[in-house]
Amino acid sequence: MERQLISSGSPYEPVVGYSRAVRVGDRVFVAGCAPIMPDGADPPADPYGQAKRCLEIVAAALERAGGSLGDVVRTRVYLTDAGQFDGFASAHGEAFAEIRPANTTVVVAALLDPRWLLEIEAEAVLTAPA
Repeated sequence: MERQLISSGSPYEPVVGYSRAVRVGDRVFVAGCAPIMPDGADPPADPYGQAKRCLEIVAAALERAGGSLGDVVRTRVYLTDAGQFDGFASAHGEAFAEIRPANTTVVVAALLDPRWLLEIEAEAVLTAPA
């Protein structure tokens, strides 16, 4: 099967050797998305705002792969504190209220940037032809 690599232009991609997303057949795997702002500004200070930003990045990667949030079948979320769950959950619930993908949420000690409260990754099965 053909493998489509999708870049977001992140400076980490060539250094670490990864893609924002990879499409193989009807599957799309979106790497962990942190709340990185397009203009390099500070991310939102709250978990809701950060989750919204992460989901925007996920949605953009899926769009470049020929899909949308509606194709998501699984999300994984990494929180730096369990107290951030409600804010994250509100944003995730808004995005996926009707889609209801499988989800795993874990609390980790830290993420790469101390301003990041969470990171979101996703897997999708595209329903539209390539």
